[in-house]
Amino acid sequence: MITLDDICFSKAELTLPDRKNTQPEKLPIPEATLKAVAAYRLAVRPESKHKALFLSLHRPYRPARPNTIGYHIAKVMRAVGLSSSAYWLRHSYAQNLLESGASIFEIKEMLGHDDLESTQKYLRVHIQLMAKVLFDETL
Repeated sequence: MITLDDICFSKAELTLPDRKNTQPEKLPIPEATLKAVAAYRLAVRPESKHKALFLSLHRPYRPARPNTIGYHIAKVMRAVGLSSSAYWLRHSYAQNLLESGASIFEIKEMLGHDDLESTQKYLRVHIQLMAKVLFDETL
């Protein structure tokens, strides 16, 4: 769960303290995302004693549960014609990292895995990328 304390607006940085491998991670926040979070915090987020960034939609305002957020992400994905789950985004992230040249070791770290076996499950063989790397050819 991301809390208000995890976001450093002055450094444009997000600290993820609770990761799968229990090692905190600091990630940059793109300017557009930072502005959206600031606008949400100032204009939309209800007052609450809870520090969670995202709260339930109805009183009493409590931290939004991960399955609720996943439900809404999946709902939006279906609305735009994607028949997948929110977890699919994690697989897409790993695949995009691979296609942009990240090593499996870098992807392992970015996904917060302890071992390579967990990371390998996320990566499909990309035939075009493999042909380019092995044979310096484009299919």
